[in-house]
Amino acid sequence: MKDLRNYYIEQVTKRVPNVKINGAVNARLPGNSNISFEGINGNDLLLELDNVGICASSGSACSSRDPKPSHVLKAIGLREDLIRGALRVTFGEFNTKEEVDYLVDNLEKTVKKLRK
Repeated sequence: MKDLRNYYIEQVTKRVPNVKINGAVNARLPGNSNISFEGINGNDLLLELDNVGICASSGSACSSRDPKPSHVLKAIGLREDLIRGALRVTFGEFNTKEEVDYLVDNLEKTVKKLRK
């Protein structure tokens, strides 16, 4: 899971401009990633990803049921706009590199579309 997560982060940072990795890269659960997409509304991003069969969440896991901006992302010093553009992805033991590629391909397309 850690390898998939690291591959995902590497691909997103290479292919999608103006992103911020939230939290420490190594001091996190092996399958967890939280990335903010500048200029993007996380809810819009989630809807677009859902349309292509991708399940993800916005904000942090600690505030997944709270509609207010994540207090965890605030506590790490994230700007309000980056908190609103946060996407949390979790990988499990049965996820594949091909699924990560599908996710990144769709993220790249969707972010371009939403930033226009």
